[in-house]
Parts: sequence; C-alpha cells; structure tokens
Amino acid sequence: MVEVASLLAAGGAALAGGEWVKAREAFGELVERDATAESLSGLGTAYWWLGDVRKAFSCWERAYGIFSRTDPAQAVEVAVGLSLLNVANAGNRVVARGWAARAVRLAEPLGVPLLNAWALLARADAEDDPAKAALDAEEAHRIAVETGDHDLELCALSMRGAVLIDLGQVEAGTALLDEALTGALGGEGSSLDTVVFTSCVLMQCCVRGADFSRVVHWTRSLDDFIARYGCPYLNAVCRASYGAVLVSTGDWARAEVELAAAAELARESLPAVRAQAAAYLADLRLAQGRVGEAQRLLEEFEGHLVVRPVLAATYLAAEEHTMALAYVQRQLSSATGLEEARLLEVAGEACLALGDVEGAAAEGRRLAELGAETDSVLITARAERLLGRATGTVALLTSAQARFSQLEMPLEVARTRMALATALEAELAVAEVRRALAVFEDLGASGDADRAANWLRSAGAAAARVGPRGVGLLTKREQDVLRLLAEGLPNPEIAERLYISRRTVEHHVASLLSKLGLRNRTEAAAFALHDQK
Repeated sequence: MVEVASLLAAGGAALAGGEWVKAREAFGELVERDATAESLSGLGTAYWWLGDVRKAFSCWERAYGIFSRTDPAQAVEVAVGLSLLNVANAGNRVVARGWAARAVRLAEPLGVPLLNAWALLARADAEDDPAKAALDAEEAHRIAVETGDHDLELCALSMRGAVLIDLGQVEAGTALLDEALTGALGGEGSSLDTVVFTSCVLMQCCVRGADFSRVVHWTRSLDDFIARYGCPYLNAVCRASYGAVLVSTGDWARAEVELAAAAELARESLPAVRAQAAAYLADLRLAQGRVGEAQRLLEEFEGHLVVRPVLAATYLAAEEHTMALAYVQRQLSSATGLEEARLLEVAGEACLALGDVEGAAAEGRRLAELGAETDSVLITARAERLLGRATGTVALLTSAQARFSQLEMPLEVARTRMALATALEAELAVAEVRRALAVFEDLGASGDADRAANWLRSAGAAAARVGPRGVGLLTKREQDVLRLLAEGLPNPEIAERLYISRRTVEHHVASLLSKLGLRNRTEAAAFALHDQK
C-alpha cells in the first residue's frame, strides 16, 4: 500500500510539474498492478498531454465506469471532460451532448453547486443553439463567482465570450476571451487545463473571425507556458487552427509541425475535423506552389464547407479559370463568412484571368459589402485588393496592403505589392516587385516567386532566383536530425538517440525541410546521402 501511495503521489506531482513521461510511467505501473479509477484518470491525462488521444479517451472512459459506481462526484468531472473533448477533438457534438447530459443528471442529486456548474459548462459547449448555450454559460459563471472557483470562472467567462461572438456581439465576446486568458496565464487558476481551455477557445474564435494579429500576440504571451509544459493546443480543431494562423503569418516551418500534429490527432475524429486539418494543410501547399499535393489532400473531403474555398483556389492556381468560376458559382449559396469571402475572391481572380474586368469589379463590391456586414479587416482587405486590381486604383491597393500588414500576413502583403506594380510607374513598380520577390523567396512560395521573377525579366530588370533564405544553413541539432533521417530512423528513435522529445524532432524535421526546399523525409534522406558523397 505504501508503494501504491508513493506511485500515486509521484504521478500527481509529475502531472503538476508538466513531466508527462514520468506521469505516464508512474500511473502506467499502477494500472498494470490494479486499474483503479484514480490511476486510469491520471494515465489518461498523461497520454493526453503526450498527444495520444485514443489511449487518453480509453483510460478516461474506463475511469468513468468505475467512478460511476464508487464516486459520483468524480464521475461528473470525468463526464464533463469527455464532453468537452469530444467537441474539441472528435468534432462529435452528438456524443458530447450525451456526456454533458449524463454529467448534469449525476450532479443534480449531489447538491454541489460547482459540479452543477461544470456540467452546465459542458452542456453549453455541446449546444448548437448559441442562445441556449449563453444561458448555461452565464449560470456556470454566476456559480463560479459565488463560490470563488477561479478555474471555473475563467472557463465560463471564455465560453460566454465564444457564445457572444456566435450571437454577433464580436467586440463584447472578444473582450471576455482576452480577460479569461489573461487570468489563466496570470496564475489565477490552479489547473493547467484552464490555460488549455481558454487559449483554445480564443484560438478557434479568432481564426473563425480572421483576427490573426490577436492570435499572434497571445501566442507570444504563451511562450513561457509552451517552454515549460508544451503546446496548449492539445485537440485537433485547436491545433489545426493554430497551424492555419502560422501559415497566414508566415511561420511555415512551425505550421508544418502543427498541421501534421493536427492531422494525427484527427485520425480518429469525425470527417468534419479531418477535413479542417486537410484544408489548412492544403492551403499551405498552395502557398508553396505545390498545387497537385493540395488537390490530393482535399479529394475525400469535397463535401465539407471548409474545404470548398481551398479547392476553388486550387483550380485557380492550376489556371483552370473557367472551372474555378463555375465551381464557385455552385458553392456560394451555402457559404457564409470567411468561406464566402474566399470564394468571392477566387471568382473575381478568375474573372480577371478571363478578361472580365466588370465581373471582377462586381465580385469585389460583393466582397466589400460582406466585409462591412461582418466588420472583418481581412475580408475588407481582400475586397480592396480585388477592386483595386479591377479598377487600377492605387489608393485601394495601398489600403489593402496596409490592412494585410496590420494582420501580419506577409504572403498577402507581397501579393498586394505585385498587384500595385501594375498600377504604378515603371521605376516604382520594379521596386515593389523586388520587395515582393524577396518575401516570396524567404517564405518558400515558389509559384509566386516565379511569377515575380518573370515580371521583373519582362520589365528588363535583373531577377535571379536565390531560393529561401537560410538554404543549407542548418543548425547543429538540425544536422544531427538530418544524419539520422539518412539512416532511416523514425521520429521516436531519433528522439531517444538525441535525448529530445518527439515534438522537438518534428519541429527540427519541418525546419530542415523548409530550409533545404525538400518535400518529405525521403527527399531529406536522399539529400543527406548525396551530400556525404
């Protein structure tokens, strides 16, 4: 009994300190001896932070079964967690609502306000009707304030913010999201899960609203937390959203890592979650000029709304302009918000390519109206760029460039410089295209870089392609990883050989692939072997 108590204490201390491998080892040994609810719950948490979603859910479901017979209060807590995570990781609101309903029913006879409040929070998260969700979130927040439970208060505050945004009250909702994450990072709560919950809710809301600059600022604020505990974006939806932000803000090496992690997390999820991860990764491939790969990623998910604008963009990138226009026209009736905006922009770009300037201007005006309706800086920027291109208006293009810069979207800033070049005098135009080419080269946007170089050559200006900055300049650790890739080792063995985490290996692999302009591990291994000759 003494040894069991010692292992439980060691596992709990490891979880509190963010030492997930030690926690897994301690609770894993306990489960092998006697699978109690406590040991299963702790092991599930360790697996969750280590990214093994299937094992985490399995442990928690087993723990719930035992708790439901022995400790109803603990059963409520596990049911709440399973409800929240079925939404966040599996995209399965049906199952989530089942767990939330069970949590509410189990909590009622216990007479513990906090348990009732957590169950209400889970029900709000799984609810499709934002008005109903708002009532549950507000009641959970009221109870949290009355009882002085800071973790619940911050999570409920975050949920209230998300619901307000869904109800169209963006400014008020965003303020609550900021407040909740500030409190979580400020140490008001006692649970690491509070940081995970509040940061993920903010991430998803901001990506839906294209508030990328807000996400960038908060991500920087999370640096210390990430350095100590790892990435807080532990579920597939949130991880994919984070990857999308990294793509938009130009950190493509990290985006590769996060989107690959999101795809892995989503493997057991419903198609809607896998489609989101695939759409964001396809967007990165499009930006890199890898159109065929982008199309292959989207093949099985064409029916999902998040995929349709990206698929339309692949037709445009493949110069299938008539196909792009026809596809957009079929999809617009069911699209809203950012998806509708992206489709309208693709339609306008296709019109320009087909010589239909009036058609492009009409799509630009529709975009501008949508930007005004949604109060979206991103949609307004896209509208101004399209209208500026259609009409040759420098002021519109300049404004679009400033807005993209405000959103910290370097690829879109550079593309807008290219559009400006067509409306400026020769000397100024060349300067703009040179600056755009430097960004394209730095990012690894090969298609855009080729177009910029061709423009410069046609204008009689020098346009030597130099490749992404940092080619061949690998760090010592990246060189070590490359050497082991050449030996054919998988990431887990590389991690063991170098005494680093698997996630760190993933980051190094993505970084060296980006620096060397390679597409996958096979090409990296071949490069390393050739370099050794």
